[in-house]
Amino acid sequence: MPTDINYRANIFGMKKLGVERIISVSAVGSMREEIKPGDIVIPDQFYDHTKHRQSTFFGSGVVAHVGMADPVCSSLSDLLAQAGTAVKAHIHRGGTYICMEGPQFSTRAESLTYRQWNVDVIGMTNATEAKLAREAEICYSTIALATDYDCWHHSEEAVTVEAVLDVMRRNIETSKALIREAVRLLPATRSCGCGDALRNAIMTPEKLIPVKTKKDLAVIIGKYLASK
Repeated sequence: MPTDINYRANIFGMKKLGVERIISVSAVGSMREEIKPGDIVIPDQFYDHTKHRQSTFFGSGVVAHVGMADPVCSSLSDLLAQAGTAVKAHIHRGGTYICMEGPQFSTRAESLTYRQWNVDVIGMTNATEAKLAREAEICYSTIALATDYDCWHHSEEAVTVEAVLDVMRRNIETSKALIREAVRLLPATRSCGCGDALRNAIMTPEKLIPVKTKKDLAVIIGKYLASK
């Protein structure tokens, strides 16, 4: 289930392998009439509505407050939008992704309330990934595949797993083509600020950070420690 995914282990492992960019792909519900099932959204904002997840690497004697005002890498998002246009996908650049806990889909009352919050798509995974990727100083952006209108749409049936999977199957080839084009366009080096996201964010003086925590988080904070 979305809440049970070990997001921290996934991002930590990618960081340890030297990953600098993450392109996430996920199914979302559309909260806008103009975002039709089959469309692709490259969101630039998240609203985290989850309640039961570990969404930080910090704790255990070390505190860090990483900036999340702009939660995705704009350079990577621009590149994904460019790649989507190149492969003739129906792309919506920008928008807010509300991340719900799940695993159930929304009630109609919830869906209508989220619409009043001016969100664009709804999903169950990406906000958690974005927070951890930022702490790990990894560029992050997502290809959000709209599969349905959630349950707010008056003329559409309420979302079902069968309907989601049917649209997903049709989107798979487009998303694969988009990723292939995006990888081809990636520059060799990063010019954004994601690689220094933790600079000045670690609040705990190094001398007060427990030795075990330093060791456990060396992959994440090691470059900011005087005693490696």
